[in-house]
Amino acid sequence: MFRLHTLILSLLLFCPVGLDQAAPTTSESTTLQAMLTEIRQLRQDLLASAVAARRAQIVIYRLYSQEAAVIRATQRLDDAKSELTQLQDRKKYFELQKKQYEQMRDRAENPAQRKQFDDSVASFDVQIEAFTPVEQEAQNKAGELEQQWRIEQAKLEQLRDELDRIDRAVVNASLRSSAAQRE
Repeated sequence: MFRLHTLILSLLLFCPVGLDQAAPTTSESTTLQAMLTEIRQLRQDLLASAVAARRAQIVIYRLYSQEAAVIRATQRLDDAKSELTQLQDRKKYFELQKKQYEQMRDRAENPAQRKQFDDSVASFDVQIEAFTPVEQEAQNKAGELEQQWRIEQAKLEQLRDELDRIDRAVVNASLRSSAAQRE
């Protein structure tokens, strides 16, 4: 019997406490809701950060690839400009040689020397004429390569801008998150 009384007394003493714990007060409920909201916000921030990190990795990979494309385009353009400069220098050399032979022809005293200088001048004319289409082709090639370089450079700038936008978005999200935590 004593045990029965002890059991009933125990139940009566502990039941209100158990009921009290089962039904949280309003302040506890508000605190739990606030914690749940903060956990959900942290989860959203984590997901957004993960997406931004993946996007940034993709953009960085594309940026490296594009930088390599710009380097190749720059090298091709430099080679074409160098080739054009060499052609122009050789053409100028032949033009200078032609002028020197013309001057020597004009100063020559006998007709045989004049004839020899005339033949040399004519030979230089042929060589100079042969350089004209080659030089024009080299100029066209350099122009095309410069256009390609500009396109590749523009693509590179777009990727840099995109990476900057991602960076700003991550910074802004971080600032918003830290501002929300302070409140």
